[in-house]
Amino acid sequence: MTSNSAPTDVTHNGTDWQVNYDVDPIEIRDPVAEALGVLEPGEPFVITYTDAVKEAGHSCPTASGAYRIVQLGLDTLYPDSYPVRSEVEVQAPGSRDDATYGVMSRIISYVTGATEDDGFSGLAGGYGGRRDLLHFDAFDTDTTDPTFRFRRTDTDETVQVTYHVTDVPDGGPAIGNLQQILDGTASEQQREAFADAWHRRVQVVLSDESLFTIETM
Repeated sequence: MTSNSAPTDVTHNGTDWQVNYDVDPIEIRDPVAEALGVLEPGEPFVITYTDAVKEAGHSCPTASGAYRIVQLGLDTLYPDSYPVRSEVEVQAPGSRDDATYGVMSRIISYVTGATEDDGFSGLAGGYGGRRDLLHFDAFDTDTTDPTFRFRRTDTDETVQVTYHVTDVPDGGPAIGNLQQILDGTASEQQREAFADAWHRRVQVVLSDESLFTIETM
């Protein structure tokens, strides 16, 4: 489970920013990595939110929301064991070129390994293959909030996770400093105030489980 106790730690020294988020890593097995000796049998890859940020190139409520969506979905599908790449199918109701679903699916694919028809097809005989496990426009939903479904291909169990992004706090007036930062007119104080407000807003997404609804299908 993710800890909700500590706020994010944002420090600044000259041009060097360091952000430490309070959120548990995701642990997931990869049969191919085990077969090829990258991991010991039964041992997981450990994926942190910082890893997801590196994949996305930035940290924001969309990236943190995607991380929590996949974390909560996998935790629900695998309550007593590690999730397994090649056994997790991901479904989205939106299209691949949707501004929200496209970005979120990149992080979710990074964690689960699930891809469309351009992904890893597996070792001999398809062992550990992850191709055709990511599907867009896969189901209908009445909500505009980002929603993903995760299905275990070995048991057919399915869980749906909805991220109530409209309930995320706005971050306060310092968020308004972004335009000055982009056009190069922001003072150092404005930059620091923005960074602190921005990353604390991300931490809310990583910590507040009320922003997510989990349903078993």
